[in-house]
Amino acid sequence: MLQINNDKPFIIAEMSGNHNQSLDRAMKIVEAAAESGVDAIKLQTYTADTMTIDKDIDEFFIADKDSLWQGESLYNLYKKAYTPWDWQEKIFRHAEKLGLICFSTPFDDTSVDFLEGIDCPIYKIASFENIDLPLIRKVAKTGKPIIASTGMASVAELDEMVRTAKESGCDDLTLLKCTSSYPATPEGTNLRTIPHMKELFNCKVGLSDHTLGIGAAVASIALGATVIEKHFTLSRAEGGVDSAFSLEPEEMKLLVRECNAAYQALGEIRYNTQAQEKKSLQFRRSLYIVEDMKAGDIITEQNMRRIRPGWGLHPKYYDALLGKKIATDVEKGTKLTWDLIM
Repeated sequence: MLQINNDKPFIIAEMSGNHNQSLDRAMKIVEAAAESGVDAIKLQTYTADTMTIDKDIDEFFIADKDSLWQGESLYNLYKKAYTPWDWQEKIFRHAEKLGLICFSTPFDDTSVDFLEGIDCPIYKIASFENIDLPLIRKVAKTGKPIIASTGMASVAELDEMVRTAKESGCDDLTLLKCTSSYPATPEGTNLRTIPHMKELFNCKVGLSDHTLGIGAAVASIALGATVIEKHFTLSRAEGGVDSAFSLEPEEMKLLVRECNAAYQALGEIRYNTQAQEKKSLQFRRSLYIVEDMKAGDIITEQNMRRIRPGWGLHPKYYDALLGKKIATDVEKGTKLTWDLIM
């Protein structure tokens, strides 16, 4: 069974509905994702009818004036955004040929059954579905790894989700800190939740990031995030349901590079001189004679200084050596060593 590799950040490009109902564009998004260096490309598996019903009353419309989809009916939004199911195996296989893991977010039982039929290797649970315990149970019974977004969920709701997943057969669970706002703001991202969530639920953690840019994702690595999910498009200017908060190819390359650099920079707890620092030791300060001196002369603040390079005695001996006598004639620029002290 596939295990998510945590030797480095596992970075997911979320296609969502940014294919704009074009299979050719969907394939190009996969190709651009592979070129950017991500580990995986993710789809969403639903239809308008598996998500909602076509009902012309206010509660089935998006009323939030700040929403990217304000005024849209839920049914029409999902009809516009869904990825046709007859595309999905083609997208999976194309991604695999390019070295990407391809997986999806199911939204109901029928989508889980469909994805099992095309050998989906990982399942994602969306924030809006993290309270759908029957769906969690269905997914967990596949025995595949689960990555679950935690947007909007209380600690009690997350506890129910985690318990349900584990009790139903999931032994590879990753929780993603997520702010279910599109786009999300940095100040509303609350990355400090990540290590707390890891300790609280004893599982791997990461970030599903809806902010603009890459700062939040890179910062999350330092807090223990091992999985990063970011929406992806070929061009924001060309539109798409999620394009406004999606990364373009060059930005995704930068995200991959900087997240990996952040992970490498974590290193280990270490003090003292590292191998790569040894050549820099010469630029430390040390004690040097800075005037010509005769044997028996007194060492003073004028003829001994703490300067670079670092080949002389440690600066901590400066005060102790003031007033001592020099043992032999020395020239200006001589590093001070113990055998020169009388």
